[in-house]
Amino acid sequence: MVRFTDDEFDALVEDAIDSIPERFLAELDNVVFAVEDEPDDGETLGCYDGVSLLERGGSYGALDDYPDCITVFKGPHERLSDDPAVVAEEVRKTVVHELGHYFGMTEEQIEAMGYE
Repeated sequence: MVRFTDDEFDALVEDAIDSIPERFLAELDNVVFAVEDEPDDGETLGCYDGVSLLERGGSYGALDDYPDCITVFKGPHERLSDDPAVVAEEVRKTVVHELGHYFGMTEEQIEAMGYE
């Protein structure tokens, strides 16, 4: 297990976001990224909460919709490995995985791309 300060873990998430190609980042609309210590189940690495791009209708945004939220959980990532580089790569995979849901991909599609 490796321990990160909150600032160090936030930097891992920021680095993961920065690694996403600009063409995908340019498509982000009404979405925020958050870091929390632990999920309710203690194991989930990340969570997407929102309305995917494929599900948004013409009225989306007309009612000041809350932003979609991609949450990355610190504790489960820290427990994955003693190697900070391994944890950093898993954070990147988690960000990509949750972005897949934002873009409307199913769990199966995301896993088929190697982001389980």
